[in-house]
Amino acid sequence: TVNPVVMGHVKAVKDALKNEEKSLGVLIHGDAAVAGQGVVYETLQMAYLNHYNINGVIHIVANNQIGFTTTPAEARSGLYCTDVAKSIQAPIIHVNADEPELVNRVIKLSVKYRQKFKKDIFVDIIGYRRYGHNEQDQPSFTQPM
Repeated sequence: TVNPVVMGHVKAVKDALKNEEKSLGVLIHGDAAVAGQGVVYETLQMAYLNHYNINGVIHIVANNQIGFTTTPAEARSGLYCTDVAKSIQAPIIHVNADEPELVNRVIKLSVKYRQKFKKDIFVDIIGYRRYGHNEQDQPSFTQPM
């Protein structure tokens, strides 16, 4: 539920300072949260309404491709967890988490995009947990080989 709180805070700063350039919202999501939490979609749907518009948010997705042991085919209809961004026609940049220099360049690019176009942008940082992931952090459940 942090999404609307961040957006409200950025809106308050923007209105108080009367300066759009002094406020920037950055949300960090997990892959399962982006696809599975309704609050992400709900805040995206409100993003460009007159009294809620904060001129774009940078959404950073820490995508370990696990999402509490649920496979993507069982978790969502789309191919990517970030497909929800298509509902507001936000660009999505998929980047390999094992290339930190590239991740850095993509983040800088996303800031420039948001500043120029005043629209949301998603950065999907795709990585993986080398030893699996579940509630007990027991790799044999999700990666038995």
